[in-house]
Order: sequence, then C-alpha cells, then structure tokens
Amino acid sequence: MPEAAVHLGSGKVRELYDLGDDRLLLVASDRISTFDVVLPTPIPDKGRILTGLSAFWFARTRHLAPNHLLELRSDGRSLECRRLEMLPIELVVRGYLSGSGWRDYRVAGEVCGHRLPDGLRESDRLPAPIVTPATKASSGHDLNVSEAEAAELCPPGTYETARAAALDLYEFAAARAEAVGVIVADTKFELGLDADGTVVLGDEALTPDSSRFWPADGYTPGGPQASFDKQFVRDFCEETGWDKTDPGPELPDEVVAGTRQRYVDAFERLTSVPFERYLTDPRVVL
Repeated sequence: MPEAAVHLGSGKVRELYDLGDDRLLLVASDRISTFDVVLPTPIPDKGRILTGLSAFWFARTRHLAPNHLLELRSDGRSLECRRLEMLPIELVVRGYLSGSGWRDYRVAGEVCGHRLPDGLRESDRLPAPIVTPATKASSGHDLNVSEAEAAELCPPGTYETARAAALDLYEFAAARAEAVGVIVADTKFELGLDADGTVVLGDEALTPDSSRFWPADGYTPGGPQASFDKQFVRDFCEETGWDKTDPGPELPDEVVAGTRQRYVDAFERLTSVPFERYLTDPRVVL
C-alpha cells in the first residue's frame, strides 16, 4: 500500500483508501457476509474474483454508462477509481422472481410497488425486468422503498438517469451471460455523481456478491435454483439455527471449498478466462 494512501473505512467486504487527486483505492478482502453479518471464516480468493469480475464488466459496459474504474492493480483485488458522490440508494434489477421478491409476491401479488401477473411461480422469468430500489443502511438491513420515494432521495432527475442505466446494464449483462450458460436472476447496482454531475456506475458490478447467478442448463422454475452465488452459505447458516445476529457461525471446510468453487465457476463462465490465468495476469479481463 503506498504511504500516501489514507484508510477511509471498512465495508463488509472492502477496504477503502484515499489516494489523493480525487482517486480512491478499493481493496476487496476474502470476507463473506450473509444476512448483513460478516462471518468469521474467509473464502480464499473471493476478493480477487469480485475484483476481476467487476473490472471485466466495467470494461465492457462503458458504452452504456460511465463507471469509476481507472486501473486494475497487479494484486488482482485492488481497483483505483474515481471519487464519486454516491447516491443514497441502490438499484436492484430483477429479471426473475426469487428471494425477497418471491416472498413479497406471495403475500401481495407485487414486488416493491410493481404489480405482477397472477399465477407466477418461484424463479419464473418476469415479463420484463423491474427496478426495486432500497436505501443503503450503515448497519442492519437495507430498506426497500418505492421508486417515487427513491427519486425524492436523489437530486432532481438523477434517479431517472440512474434507473435507465441500471436497466441497460442488466439487459446487456443478462444477454451476454445467457450466451455462456448463466442466468442473471437479479443484480444490484450502486451509482453516484462525478464532479460534473454525471451519473456514474460505482462500487462493484455483476459479481456473485451483488447478483443471483443460476446455471442455465439446470433452470427449472417452480422452486429455488442451484446458484453460483453465496446462497450456498446462506443455506448452511439457516440450517445451523443461527439467529442472524453477530457473531455468525464458523464455516466448515466443505462449505468454504464449495463456495469458492461456485465463485470460480461464475468467474470462468462469465469471462471465459481460466481463474489461474487471472491470478498471474489480472489485466486479461480488461
């Protein structure tokens, strides 16, 4: 770490440093969180997988929305980025009915104010992708809000621009992923404003931490799906009877290995790059 770098804070997964000149350094650790609690057991190489996938998507979606990436460092887990004024919301784009969306639909027939057709099953593809914003909690759970409420939290006109960018990014990535056998059921985007007031994609993009990835060859709507994300860890944690408060349970070796393999599988399918090659030359994803 350069001596000039000033540590600004720690997230559930990333460490944030100030490099000066309106540049930030995001370093992805191997920590994993579930139910908003960081678990005591890391997943080897997880931070490199998140960083490599984010860089891969940042490099391929600039024509849809500008992003904050300046440089991918040789350690494979650090991104130099432009400083942004982040919007106080995150935008989840859902193309399939799963997770909290499925739970809400069963109760009310809608998801975050989006009325959906009757008779949908768990994991069904939606007629069209929907955007479900949420406020970003500094601790605890994020809070789903309506699109009207989200727009009120952002500078005038900003939400509409961010929403359009999120939909464009999802549709591009979902089509590209489907071509290599991966379904992007849903994904989260965080956007901010640069010094000129332009809406810019920040944080991470289309990783197993921020997305629900399913193998297309095993997709069968009507129930939960096999996944390349941290659902494997969530399922283990649920089975322990843990009350979902800190501290979380230690992960056994087989869950660690299974989670790492799922993340590596997602990386290799989406990028068509062997993960071992990325470890020796991270710039291969750019």
